[in-house]
This record gives sequence, structure tokens and C-alpha cells, in this order.
Amino acid sequence: MKFGIFYELQLPRPWNDGDEHRLYQNALEQIELADRLGYDHAWQVEHHFLEEYSHSPSPETFLAAASQRTKRIRLGHGIYQLTTNHPARIAERTASLDLLSNGRVELGMGESASITELEPFGVDMEKKREIFEEAVRAVIPMFKDGPTEHHGKYFDMPLRTVIPKPLQKPHPPLWVACSQLETLAKVGEWGMGALGFQFVSADAAHAWVHAYYNAFVKRQNKLADYRTNPNIALVSFFMCAPTDEEARARADGDTFFQFALRFYGQSPGRRRPPAGTVNMWDEYHKWKAANPEAHAAALRGGLIGSPDTIRRKLRRFQTSNIDQVVLLNQAGRNTHEDICESLELFAKEVMPEFQAAHPGLLDWKQRVLNREIALEEIDTSAFTERYGGTMKAIGPKEAAKAQAAD
Repeated sequence: MKFGIFYELQLPRPWNDGDEHRLYQNALEQIELADRLGYDHAWQVEHHFLEEYSHSPSPETFLAAASQRTKRIRLGHGIYQLTTNHPARIAERTASLDLLSNGRVELGMGESASITELEPFGVDMEKKREIFEEAVRAVIPMFKDGPTEHHGKYFDMPLRTVIPKPLQKPHPPLWVACSQLETLAKVGEWGMGALGFQFVSADAAHAWVHAYYNAFVKRQNKLADYRTNPNIALVSFFMCAPTDEEARARADGDTFFQFALRFYGQSPGRRRPPAGTVNMWDEYHKWKAANPEAHAAALRGGLIGSPDTIRRKLRRFQTSNIDQVVLLNQAGRNTHEDICESLELFAKEVMPEFQAAHPGLLDWKQRVLNREIALEEIDTSAFTERYGGTMKAIGPKEAAKAQAAD
């Protein structure tokens, strides 16, 4: 399998002068280190107005900076919001980044999952899937040579030549965010790569890989004329240290990430509280004090541990034929030093075994795509928990308990 690193650019309160500057510079140093160590991808989100959770509204700017500090690592939009950006601006910025990076862009696309983000841009939560699909149909022709036009329900583009054009032909690889597990099968139908942000167990990964490839092979229905991208990447919480105990001690920010997702994930439209009214870091510490066992259980999930522990967990994921594991350890107040040491230790002790086995995965995939291997149609109803086994300990009841204890 391949390995990516993932950035929300989290910044819990309290905020002090220089904190955001340090956050950005540290993240760029981490990506530069990952490039030298042989990691395959660096993924950057786009979010708006999500205080503490993500200070990353302009991924194209961040990735452009990363492109000038790296040579090999691929730079992924994970994801570009098609609902809050005009298709022409997406095409222009993607192509510009592809030129700056010498053809290393991966174009992940998504809808946004929160009223808090969509509302200021005048986007109706109930219409975001429809807007997304039209945006895909609009943006793909803009990567081709010559002029293009689009006249639809949500976007109206007169005949223009969108420039520049990307270095990768016909366009960078296409991915779609899957914040709900059911979306994985839909993305297989669309023939795009699936970026899974669900933190699933190995058993769930096996079931959803089958669902994705069966949809890709048997029920493909593309949204536009683009090159398909049969790939599944799944995000996992991550911290590698010499011992399990050290890794868990350094990974406290991972449980902050989980808590923030759970805290907001159950509200209608995933709406955040009014601006400036909640100190999420304080709420997290209330929850942690009230739920020490749940906190400890959460840290035992994901890829958090010694090289031996992580290697054992990855071997289980490897049997499900996932293409890429995306490692998340820039979370909460995880320190820059611990993140760098984690990346270095993993790259030295764990990563080579799995990267070396990747040609075998590619051979399996090609045989599936050629219908030489028929995958079982697995019932996925038992694997619909969005947060997966690593986050079951952190739920809305526990969050409410923490608030009530205040």
C-alpha cells in the first residue's frame, strides 16, 4: 500500500499571536520531511469558519508553498469544495498548481458537510449533492484544449478558454471525499478514487473495498468524460513512538479530533455553534476528565503505537486491498517535534515492508478490473458507523455529559 499524510491545520484555543503562522510553517516542514522520507501523498483539506477544528480555507495556496519545498511527494486536495468555488476557478487553480509542482497534483473533490460552511456562500444544504454533480460536469471540459462553455442550473459559463492547462493529461487524478460510508459505493459508480474519512476497522474496510470495486466494475456511470481512477484511500489516526505507552501519551490531539467530530457530527446539518461561543479545547478537557476510560480506549484505536503494534494493525488492513492509508497526526496540540519523530520512525521501521508489497496490490486490482477476479457482494449494513471502531468510545452522550458536568 501507499502512505499519505493529512492536514486539517487544527488550532485549539487559546489563540496567541504567532500561533497560526507557526502552525503553517510547522506543517510545511513536516511535508518537506515526509517528501525526503519517501511518503507518497500529502493531503490538504478545505474548510471554512470551523474554529479550532480546521484553519485551512485556502488549500491551493498551502499546496503551492509545499510544491516549492518538495520534489516527489504528490500533493492532494483532500478536498476542494465544489459547492463553494466556481468551476472555472477550480480548473484554473488546479492547473496552476499542477504546473508549479511538475505534475504532482491529485484533485480530490467534495460537497462540504456543514451548514456553517455552506450558508455564508448562499448554498442550500439540501442541494449540495446536485450542485456538486453539476460542478463536476462543468469543470472537466475546462481541462481540455480549446474553449468550453456550460449552461446549467447552478453555473452559467459563456464560451471561454480556461487557462492554464494542467501538465498531467488529460487532467490530474480525480478523487471524491466519502464522509459517509455509503458514498464509497457511489464513488465507485462514478469511476473516481474514494477518499474515506471514516476511520473504519479492518473488517469494515474489507466490506467497503468490495462494495467500491463491484460498483466500479459492474455499475459504472460516470458524471462526465474523464479518466477513471480506481483507488481507495482511508484515513487513520496515527502516532508512532518507541513504545505503545509513549505513542498514546503523544497522541492526545487525536482524541481531540475525534471529540470535535462527534461533538458537532450529530447536530442538524452538522451546524457549529454561533461564531466565538464555544471553546472546543475546554469542552474536550471536560469530556476527558469525565470519561477517562473512553479517552484511553480511543487512544488504543487507529495506528497509534510502537512500530510492532502499527505493523500488526497494518497487516490486517493490507488483506482488505486498500490502496493507501492516510496518516493523521497533526491534530489538537500534538507537538511538531513528536509529529516529525513519528514520521521518521514509521518511515524507517514500518513503511518499507508495505510499500514494497504495492506491486502485488496493483496486480490484484488489474485482475479485478479485467473481471478475472469476481469479488463477493458483501452486505455492508453492519459497517455503516461513520466513525468506526476507533471512535465508538467518544459519542454525543459523553459530550453532553461533559457539558452537564460544567
